[in-house]
Amino acid sequence: MIAEPNSVANLPNHKNAGQHPTEINTCNGTSSLASSPTVCVSKICSGQSPNLTDQILGERKQETAGGEEENGIHEEVVSESTVQNGSCLRNGNVKTFRGKRKIREQCENRRRHPSDGRRPNQPQNGEVVEAVTLFEVVIMGKSAMQSVVDDWIEAYKSDRDVALLDLINFFIQCSGCQGMVTAEMFQSSQNCDVMQKMTETFDEATGLQYKKFMAYPWILTVTWPVDMDDKDYPLVKAGPYWKKFRTNFCDFTSVLVQQCQFSILYDNYLMDTIISLLSGLAESMVRAFRHTSTLAAMKLLTALVNLIVSIDVSKHNLERLYEVEKSRPTGKRTNTRLDQLEKKKKEYEQKHLDIENMMNAIFKGTFLQRYRDIIPEIRAICIEEIACWMTTYPDRFLTDSYLKYIGWMLYDKQPDVRLKCLQGLQGIFGQKALGCKMDLFTCRFKDRLVSMTLDRDHEVAVQAMKLLMLMSQNYEDALSSEDCETLYQFVYATHRPLAVAAGEFLYNSLIIQEIEIEAFSKSNAKWEPNSSQLRALIDFFLESEVKLHSHVTYLVDSLWDWAPSLLKDWEYMTALLLGNADSHEQALTDAHERVLIEIILATVREAAEFHPPVGRGGTRRILSSREKKIQVEDCTRITEHFIVVLPQLLAKYSVDTEKVTNLLHIPQYFDLELCSAELLDKHLDTFLSEIKAVVNKHSYTDVLNACARVYATLCGEDGSGHKKVGLARDELVDELVHTLNQCLDTFWDEGGGFRAEKEGIHHICLTLRRITAFHHAHDLTRWNLYDTLAKLLGFEVEQNALPVQVLWPAFQCAYSALLWQLSSALETTSSKESILALRTHLKQYCHICTCYLSHRSRKLREKAFMILCDLLMIVSHQGLSDGLIECVEYLPSSSLQSKLLFFVEDHVFAEEPKEFRVLTGEEVKKMEEQKLDALQQKRCLLAAYCKLIVHNVVEMTAAAEIYKHYMRTYNDFGDIIKETLSRTRQNDKIQSAKTLILCLQQLFQKHARSQDNSNSINSIDSSFNNIKELARRFALTFGWDQVKSRESVAMIHKDGIEFAFQGIGALEGKSLPPNLNFLLILSEFSNKLLKPDKRLVYSYLLRYTSEPALCKEEFVYSLEWYRTSLLASDEDESSIISSISEWPSDRTPCKKNLSEGSCAKTSHTEMANTPSHAHCPSDLPSLAQNSRKRLKSHDSCHQEYPSGPERLKRKYSIPDGVMVENTVEVLAEEADIDVVGADQET
Repeated sequence: MIAEPNSVANLPNHKNAGQHPTEINTCNGTSSLASSPTVCVSKICSGQSPNLTDQILGERKQETAGGEEENGIHEEVVSESTVQNGSCLRNGNVKTFRGKRKIREQCENRRRHPSDGRRPNQPQNGEVVEAVTLFEVVIMGKSAMQSVVDDWIEAYKSDRDVALLDLINFFIQCSGCQGMVTAEMFQSSQNCDVMQKMTETFDEATGLQYKKFMAYPWILTVTWPVDMDDKDYPLVKAGPYWKKFRTNFCDFTSVLVQQCQFSILYDNYLMDTIISLLSGLAESMVRAFRHTSTLAAMKLLTALVNLIVSIDVSKHNLERLYEVEKSRPTGKRTNTRLDQLEKKKKEYEQKHLDIENMMNAIFKGTFLQRYRDIIPEIRAICIEEIACWMTTYPDRFLTDSYLKYIGWMLYDKQPDVRLKCLQGLQGIFGQKALGCKMDLFTCRFKDRLVSMTLDRDHEVAVQAMKLLMLMSQNYEDALSSEDCETLYQFVYATHRPLAVAAGEFLYNSLIIQEIEIEAFSKSNAKWEPNSSQLRALIDFFLESEVKLHSHVTYLVDSLWDWAPSLLKDWEYMTALLLGNADSHEQALTDAHERVLIEIILATVREAAEFHPPVGRGGTRRILSSREKKIQVEDCTRITEHFIVVLPQLLAKYSVDTEKVTNLLHIPQYFDLELCSAELLDKHLDTFLSEIKAVVNKHSYTDVLNACARVYATLCGEDGSGHKKVGLARDELVDELVHTLNQCLDTFWDEGGGFRAEKEGIHHICLTLRRITAFHHAHDLTRWNLYDTLAKLLGFEVEQNALPVQVLWPAFQCAYSALLWQLSSALETTSSKESILALRTHLKQYCHICTCYLSHRSRKLREKAFMILCDLLMIVSHQGLSDGLIECVEYLPSSSLQSKLLFFVEDHVFAEEPKEFRVLTGEEVKKMEEQKLDALQQKRCLLAAYCKLIVHNVVEMTAAAEIYKHYMRTYNDFGDIIKETLSRTRQNDKIQSAKTLILCLQQLFQKHARSQDNSNSINSIDSSFNNIKELARRFALTFGWDQVKSRESVAMIHKDGIEFAFQGIGALEGKSLPPNLNFLLILSEFSNKLLKPDKRLVYSYLLRYTSEPALCKEEFVYSLEWYRTSLLASDEDESSIISSISEWPSDRTPCKKNLSEGSCAKTSHTEMANTPSHAHCPSDLPSLAQNSRKRLKSHDSCHQEYPSGPERLKRKYSIPDGVMVENTVEVLAEEADIDVVGADQET
């Protein structure tokens, strides 16, 4: 419910204010809808006798004691020195404060709700709420805003001070203020120090914030709690309700000026007060005050601009009328009429001057202070409104002195502000009449506008492109040719709105201007503008292609919304290709034909799919009924036109591989059901015969694959296509298989060998390529090709005599045959014999692939590896039905896993020899391209193997060999290795942690062997430092959430400690463990431990530190370093030692007095005879649970164990190679390296 407010007191008129000041108190209620608390407005002035003042104040204190006590706000009492003699009440009647308040409530309610019965109602909790204040009327969204303002104007005319205080209350409440406003009458004779009162302070005693400022004719003091939420006021609240409030608030300001223009706007009182109020609030340090007052002031100035424009129009009409009246003959001219017009003209001039003064006051008092505000919303408001002023009143505001503010804010850091600048400039440059005033601005900021098309905010870039397009259209020479060429290239941008805007710019600026009148076709007597447009489009793409933009699909998509008639004119495009255009048309070159075919393919795809190309569109949206209708019509046109024309195009370009390939992609967008049966029967045979001719003529893989896809598209996925297509395909496959069998039968000798001439091998190779292409897209199982191909591949394994060009298609074709057999077994119910035959074929083919991993041809080795990895992924238990798991499941053996890993090491991570010779520019370029191709192939090989690790096809420990190369190959394979680490951690956190520590252990052992198992640390040893850096990188992959990675890190420390002290029992205290320096590497993971886990890890470490050899300080540098990394917190060692009992153990652990450097007397025999599991617990979850116990700490820890490396620096000389890293550098590197597995589930 909205509380019923108390009324505003009747104040003396302004003309008597200085003589008879009055003290009043008004308190408006709280609006529950607006979440705006009570705002109390009181006016403290002089003018009453001390006794009467005390009486009134005493009664007021009694009334408001409860409210003041609740809010914690105490009202000030004016000193008697400020009180003057005189009557404070109207008509000389003295009334009590209660009576006065009651009368004021009645007057206020009558003023707000006259007898016409207008009551803005809004249901709340089943009740009808009555709005009683301006704020509540606006916030409830009263539609008749004009009537609300009219009511306020009537109240202003009756008592302007009361109405103004009500308006002041409205603006304060719109700011979401939770406090009180005190109004003090300004008198120049008694308030000469008014400038010193314009302060904003904080009272620590009361916890209140005070804001005192000038709002003529008062000095206002706003008091509010210091904990006022600066981010939760009406203008920034979310939701449609508050969005509507913002609109109503702006409308109220505009309607207020509009309704006051004929009465009270020029009384030198209303606007002075409002402008003073808004300017004072705009200077506040409170965001809510600044934001609300700036918005109100800017809307107020916008309303004044509209008003002064209307006044200028009226003045201009009046001057014309005056000239007409003055030009009349003397007998017909009346001086009275001229005097009236002259008087009216002077009145308009005075109003114009008054409004100019108001505009200057608002601009200087608010805009100049707030357009650089720290809050971007406030800056955006200022820029948005000044652009509106320029378009509405260009004679005053469209000058360089005002345009500079928009130009400066083009460099703002916030995209919203930059966006408002661009949108405002669009309104200016959209009017040709304003172009003459923008020369200097364009010269100064044109480069900035062009560069904003590369803005990181997509919307800003789009609006910048639209602005530049307006500049180019409306103003000649606004953009240079270099600027236009730069902007044209944005049609290839991946962000589709930006590309579409650039497409519009390209179409309007370049393509549409190329329409030639001489393109008139005499044959059909109609205009043919598409010829010049198509040529312009082709020329543009050819020029762009030189600049590495060979993406016709993106170009077509950018122009699709602006040139549909041009891009869908397939009849004219194909006529140009076939030479059926007019005789006066210039013949197309080979490059033009190639590009035009690519454009045809791109337009057909866009029309059929009705979706942007890959990389530009997100999820496919649902098409509307209109879009579906257009799509069906376009597909019908495509099918009916190209089923006739495509055979002719295939016959003309049959020898051109690239053109034929693009043409063969068009049929995949056919819809034969939409095509008429008569037309289909007439031209389908010709079309199929041309495709068959292309198959027999070409041997390139791309062309053959395209032909196979054409047959698959026309046949349908389920074989429901046209019967002629299926018959034609079967006939073609029969011929190919028969040819292959004849060739192979001819070249198999009697002894089972293979004898072939060069010509015969070439014939076999061509036939195998064609069959492979069709077997990839069609199920050719009934031709039983696998046995023939397996025999061919097996012969190569035994004899190693076949050429690679024969083995390559045979490899791929056999793989396709296996996949079709497996697919058929999964989709249909197969017999047991067929399943067993499939299992035999799978094992046989895997064996063949394994043998080919060592083939003489690198290309064939890599192909065998890729096929083997894919086949293992398919035939593993992933995705197979229960009935087929036992029959076809094939998991790699240990020997096969070793071969796969060795292959990756040899073909991916092996360093290639460098060539030391001088190369020419072309050779360098060619070598760089070869390196990129080789790197891409290596990435594919590594990704295929890592998939096996992630899906548990091979053991996870195999990943340790991959992780070893993480640092050296970070630029080439770092993303793949990190993704593998993340996926394996999601599958099994503990096993993944063991894999990481295993990787570090293997590297450390390799380093130790190279150092002859010496325990010394060489500061310049790069090998050890690289291992340490790799451990640090591994630690960074655990992210910042230590709880999520708690078990993994604990397991790393446990295995690391066991590895460091491995074999300590056999040494019997005579020498140090060989792996003790591994603790230096393990210390990189210490900062990822929680404090309780550090205690547990340290207690586990103490089990191994009781040997006599470890008591010698000159040998325990690594141990001391690791111990310090665990004791970096402010915990005491005694609490650490006391937690040893929490670890499961069958013996009493050995303890060492670290402060004295002595060792406890423990039998070495007992230590050696202790089982390993007694001091190497493996139950990590139990350790994590035990670590939650609270351990006692003592201050003695600070004396015995200084935290950090300081103690080590005093005790030992730390080598340079293992110095403690700077914390700042660590944080910087952590920010540069992506966190792996940070978002995994615990």
